[in-house]
Amino acid sequence: MNLAYGVKDKPKFGQLIVFAFQQLLAILAATIAVPSIIGNGMSQSAALFGAGVGTIVYLLFTKFSSPVFLGSSFAFIGSMFAAFAGGVSMSLGYLGMILGAVFAGLVYVVIAIIVKIAGVGWINKLMPAVVIGPTVSIIGLSLAGNAIGDLMKGNIFEEVTNYAIQMNDAGLPTIVEETGTQMLTSPWIALCCGLVTLFTVILCSVYGKKMTKLIPFIIGILAGYAVAACFTVIGLKTNNAALQVINFDVFKDMKIFAVPEFTFLSAIKGFGEIKAQYIASIAVAYIPVAFVVFAEHIADHKNLSSVIGSELLEKPGLHRTLLGDGVGSMVGAIFGGCPNTTYGESVGCVAITGNASVVTILATAIMAMVISFFGPFVTFLSTIPSCVMGGVCITLYGFIAVSGLKMIQKVDLGENRNLFVVAVILISGIGGLSLTFGKVTLTEVACALILGIIVNLITPKDKTAQEETAA
Repeated sequence: MNLAYGVKDKPKFGQLIVFAFQQLLAILAATIAVPSIIGNGMSQSAALFGAGVGTIVYLLFTKFSSPVFLGSSFAFIGSMFAAFAGGVSMSLGYLGMILGAVFAGLVYVVIAIIVKIAGVGWINKLMPAVVIGPTVSIIGLSLAGNAIGDLMKGNIFEEVTNYAIQMNDAGLPTIVEETGTQMLTSPWIALCCGLVTLFTVILCSVYGKKMTKLIPFIIGILAGYAVAACFTVIGLKTNNAALQVINFDVFKDMKIFAVPEFTFLSAIKGFGEIKAQYIASIAVAYIPVAFVVFAEHIADHKNLSSVIGSELLEKPGLHRTLLGDGVGSMVGAIFGGCPNTTYGESVGCVAITGNASVVTILATAIMAMVISFFGPFVTFLSTIPSCVMGGVCITLYGFIAVSGLKMIQKVDLGENRNLFVVAVILISGIGGLSLTFGKVTLTEVACALILGIIVNLITPKDKTAQEETAA
């Protein structure tokens, strides 16, 4: 594709700051969502700082030739919960998350050494375009539910208590109290804000000139935020919670400057409680997941390679991208607790804007680290409504799906062998096939890829195709 800025291009300083902020907006929601899900006092600011540090480590290992941001990995959420299992203290749980990230990172290091010795030829044979293309599509399609779910969601919730009648051990009916949350924002109002964002991004990308075409996400998010703010103000004035989309209450206790609660600060206190059995359980929780994420690592870099027009698995090499991802995850977890991974949202932002400048990614990483210390920035970013980010993510996730389909354009789907490979990957992935073995879960992307590889290996090439290849 035609890029406005190539990998080695350097935008002007003013433009660079704007482009970096756009990348930050693209990856923000997912990056800070992981610590929110895990809870246990995990800091969103620290996770943002860790993502920035991890990305810089990745860029160093890849010789600044791979323009992608690393953020908190959702694949390790189950593993991170395992770090706090059994009622361990917060300090030991934080230490467990760091140890787990080290175990996962070491898996990448070992695979990188093997790849360095054996080369990447076996990767290309094992995962040709007919396998990797639909797998990349599944990465985008598997996130579709998240985007649409966010599109209908505001940021105003209240705690509700429900009462249900259940039978106790004695067989007698008992009233049970259940506490949960209920969204007050009208889904129709949220949808309106999300669609304003979506259409603004599309119009800026298609009809925009010069700078407008390069920052469609910033313009789209600001437009959606403005509409959401108008609805919220009207809702506050009329005391109508259904119209309130943004939770402005978070600004009340905001600190101007605050050092993030880095994971290692609490983890240090956990060394006195650590036992061999706990270390073993952490290893079991993290190491198998690292092998699953390895498959997604390849798919992400194949997708990014198609966007920038340069095969990253060959230059700088898969061993370097793996080392960057693995060591970046270790370093990122030391600060933020979350292992990092290359983000599809970042790849989508590069592709849609045509800005593949790796300097932009570096600036984004530095910006993430700096703003993690400033309350107003972090608070403002956290108030961006889910519906607004949902509108943005429709385009980002959709582009990932379309990128995968573009990879199989040159594949002969008239050949049954190829047709079955693509069909199996798409149906198993879209259908949500996932397998759980104890604490390890094979995601739909991993399951789809594994099935695709198996079908590709057990079905022989068409004789005509073999003769053409030999010729």
